[in-house]
Amino acid sequence: MSSPIIERASAADMMELASATTPAAAQIGAILILTPAGVDLGAVRSALADRIVGVRRLRQRLQRTPIGCGRPIWIDDPTFDVVNHVNEIVCPPPGDRRALLGIVADLVGRRLPPERPLWSATLITGLDEDAAALVLIFHHVLADGMGGLAVLANLVDDAPTPPACEFPRDRPRTTSLIANVMRARFHSVVHLPNSVRGLRDAAAELGANSRKARAPRCSLNRPVGSRRCLAVVHSRLHEIHTAAGEHGATINDASLAAITGALTRYLHQRHEDVGHLVLSIPVSNRTAATADRLGNQVGVMLVVAPVTTGTAGDRLEAMAASTRVRKHAQRGASAELLVPVLRFLAAIRVLKFMTRHQRIATTFVTNLRGPEHHLGFLDATVSEIIPVNGTSGNVRVGFGVFSYAGTLTITLVADSELAGDLPELAALLQHELDELCDSAVGGHLGAIPERLDVSGTGQR
Repeated sequence: MSSPIIERASAADMMELASATTPAAAQIGAILILTPAGVDLGAVRSALADRIVGVRRLRQRLQRTPIGCGRPIWIDDPTFDVVNHVNEIVCPPPGDRRALLGIVADLVGRRLPPERPLWSATLITGLDEDAAALVLIFHHVLADGMGGLAVLANLVDDAPTPPACEFPRDRPRTTSLIANVMRARFHSVVHLPNSVRGLRDAAAELGANSRKARAPRCSLNRPVGSRRCLAVVHSRLHEIHTAAGEHGATINDASLAAITGALTRYLHQRHEDVGHLVLSIPVSNRTAATADRLGNQVGVMLVVAPVTTGTAGDRLEAMAASTRVRKHAQRGASAELLVPVLRFLAAIRVLKFMTRHQRIATTFVTNLRGPEHHLGFLDATVSEIIPVNGTSGNVRVGFGVFSYAGTLTITLVADSELAGDLPELAALLQHELDELCDSAVGGHLGAIPERLDVSGTGQR
């Protein structure tokens, strides 16, 4: 008889669950803009029902184990029905980007039922410009950003045909779980020296030895509630890449510099002048992600972003210098420190207080590189992909950076109390990006543009 397959939540997955200390759901997602808008709900359900066979986690739920049997396990859901996960919403007139983002902000704030697989897909019709949108939402314990890209690769047109597989598999017996957890503990003891050596890399990635790695007191760090609002800005990826290369920087550096510049101007206009900001950036220790290896495999890199006057190029060079000294550590190593510390703080019931009063990070920034060419879904073109991240604790605004088919898209996710300020902050960010693009093509900086996709506020 073959050994039962046991898929456990990883230590990093457990950290994600322990870190969910705010009223908002710990969920992430993406908006796929489809053109033309000819897709219908029945076709979407049928396509996803066929394609998720290649992503077993989308038909699994997280199940606690008996005492002494280790971390929770992923088990096949024998009652799985795609109808419970795929729905449709008709966007009210005028069906513009503001209305779409408002719907998405509401959707990502609705907690996914824990007794089912932790994902949903919503087809949004009634949009202007002959477009529709497919909104994919995952609980963060299901997948990190790179894992989400692996899932997407299996859901679009021309995805690989999923192999036939047994479903549902039997749930592992208690004796199997006990044997499995004992083997894992023995393995941990054997590899303890490697774990100890890894703590040095973990501390380096977090910047634990930096006296400056303390976020300044400012209005960007106040406890957040359960509702979110969204705004989106775009830039031309080629010109950002060119500008970055001219200053010895990367596209990621350019994004961070633009975000820092926008936040600095935003604070300055409110008579809050700070010497630096601290950006918390997830760092994956994956070289690649596949649909059969989801979950979370990330650490955190803290970047002390200097507040630099002058041109956008000056700010980019300062950011490149700041990130350059942080890239020597093993990628994702900080999980070695974060996982046990956060789980311990959660166990003694102080994590919520600490996250709502932390001064470790001013903001969160995620950065993912998507496909270089347009994808398709049910013969429609995925003309745009908009990332939807979360924010928590006392971080009032976070940023999701995503490159796709020649466009750099940055989504601003903020606590709803910032809804009135979000269009202004998005305009400042657009201005920073445009200045970088102008420097790359030798153009002249003009006024802050009014061409913006802002902003949606979820109403609950």
